[in-house]
Amino acid sequence: MISLRFFTLAVGFVLDLCLGDPRTLPHPVVWIGRSIGLGEKILRPLFPKSDTGQYRAGYVLVVIVCLGTLIATVAVLAVLSFLNPILRTLAEAFICYQMLATKCLADAAGKVLVALKSGDLVAARAAVGEIVGRDTASMSTADITRATVETVAENTSDGVIAPLFYFAVGDAPLAVLYKAINTMDSMIGYKNDRYRHFGRAAAILDDYANFLPARITGVLMIPAAFLTGLDWRGAKRIYIRDRRNHTSPNAGHPEAACAGALGVQLGGASSYAGEVVVKPTLGDPARALGPDDIVSACRLLYATALLAFLACGLGLAAL
Repeated sequence: MISLRFFTLAVGFVLDLCLGDPRTLPHPVVWIGRSIGLGEKILRPLFPKSDTGQYRAGYVLVVIVCLGTLIATVAVLAVLSFLNPILRTLAEAFICYQMLATKCLADAAGKVLVALKSGDLVAARAAVGEIVGRDTASMSTADITRATVETVAENTSDGVIAPLFYFAVGDAPLAVLYKAINTMDSMIGYKNDRYRHFGRAAAILDDYANFLPARITGVLMIPAAFLTGLDWRGAKRIYIRDRRNHTSPNAGHPEAACAGALGVQLGGASSYAGEVVVKPTLGDPARALGPDDIVSACRLLYATALLAFLACGLGLAAL
């Protein structure tokens, strides 16, 4: 069973590296997102409009989405296993592939890079707006570059290492469950007026789900920096020093290691829904960020993903 899990993990990992996320294929995250949106519409009116009432509504949504996702995944795999075990294996490999976002993340960052290199600031703002939640209308080249690098660093954990980790630990059902938790956080886990209470349960659960993967990512980025010719000593030094310099309990780990590897400073002021939020900084301002740092961040992404995949394989072999 462990050898089979590694096989499906390997197939999914390679498919993700080669194909990315073809928009023509049905994606489980789309279905999860629709269920979250529908659940919000149904549950909000059923609970009091007070802070406590909306928190309870969000809590119920989290329970329903998590249980529904888990049960649906297990049921589909059980049916396929009954029909033919090969169908289940193929389905698990396909699910693994769709849970990962290595190439998709690099392609999105590359889209920003192309616009910056061509000097098209409007297109660059539009491209970065597809991958970040901050305001982009008045972003400078430096702001766009920093936002892209920070997103690549953080999503190396959320979009790649965490799904790999959970697939290795609990196969496709646990990987899909993680993706459901992460999707809820990305949709309703905001500290604005609309979601401050309704999305609090989703945000807390996402923090717990990413606790180990974020720290694994930060540590793996150090040898990944060495493999890609970046500053691995800087990655180690800044990771140890700045990994807690973030409003998120997890995002600081990969972002600190990435900042050290690139020799730049991340964090600082960003605008969200018209409000400027000043976050703690990570790394040293040894030089200004440039578009080429997006390339370096993507190299670090691929190397970290490969190391995580190999670590999962060694872990399964040891078992």
